[in-house]
Amino acid sequence: MATYFRRRSKIHLPITLSVSLMVLNVTLMICWIVVLSQRSLWGALTIGVLAFTLILAGLSAWLVLTLKEIGLNNRQANFVDSVTHELKSPIAALQLYLETLRMRHLSDEKREEFHGIMAHELHRLDNLISQLLEVGRLDALGDNEEPVNIEVSELLKQYAETACLHWKVEFEDVFTFETVPVVIRAKKIVLDLVFSNLIDNAVKYSGVPPQVQVSVKPHGRSRVQIQIANNGTGISPDDRKKVFQIFYRGGSELERRRKGTGLGLYIVNTLVKKSKGRIQIKDRQGGDAGCTFEVEFPDRIDPPPG
Repeated sequence: MATYFRRRSKIHLPITLSVSLMVLNVTLMICWIVVLSQRSLWGALTIGVLAFTLILAGLSAWLVLTLKEIGLNNRQANFVDSVTHELKSPIAALQLYLETLRMRHLSDEKREEFHGIMAHELHRLDNLISQLLEVGRLDALGDNEEPVNIEVSELLKQYAETACLHWKVEFEDVFTFETVPVVIRAKKIVLDLVFSNLIDNAVKYSGVPPQVQVSVKPHGRSRVQIQIANNGTGISPDDRKKVFQIFYRGGSELERRRKGTGLGLYIVNTLVKKSKGRIQIKDRQGGDAGCTFEVEFPDRIDPPPG
């Protein structure tokens, strides 16, 4: 909590300083206008007003850039807090279960349960490390891979099954697919990262019981539109662009119920744009609770006529 207030206090100083300088600049400009207009010094008046206007614009730009930098620093600090927790939690759990297995004589059922938990924690750790590595190589990701023809619906179903195994839910109870066979030409590693993140997040942030609807359909002349909706709490309109920023996670780290790093949607957004696609967040149809991630990819391959 003390860290949170320290971060908040860092914002107050540049805002107070900038506003004070802006008020002083406006005051001096008004005085300049009054004095010189009374003396009919129109040339000096014009030059002075332009100078004060440029100073005011510079102060405004400085304030905006400073606030953006502070926001990025705060997101980075939240990211470090989150990653530290994400790294410590599975390591601590693995250490605890290993010590228990060494020190106690357990039944086969209990050992099997512990092994399953340890495998789950290792999976979490592996996912985190993979995300960190992916962010570092996003600019070059897929550059050495040739595009291939990919059937979108089948790929989505594969990742839906993987997400259900990860979150220990039944595929038939969670997912509803409304798809038509659509093939696009794309780099598979890119689609893998985009769809795995979106599908996993859809289950992760769903309500109880989780419900996820996936639709795939042709769009326009040569694009495909994929919609992934869930019945969670949704994302506020103010956060719908921010969630694609690196390190951004809505809410406070102290109050958040779901674990994560704020990297997944940044990876998704970067790869979609790199593929000349588009992604946006919408309300669910019918005004139901939750939200819909809508993704469009180019290079649809239509079957030959006849």
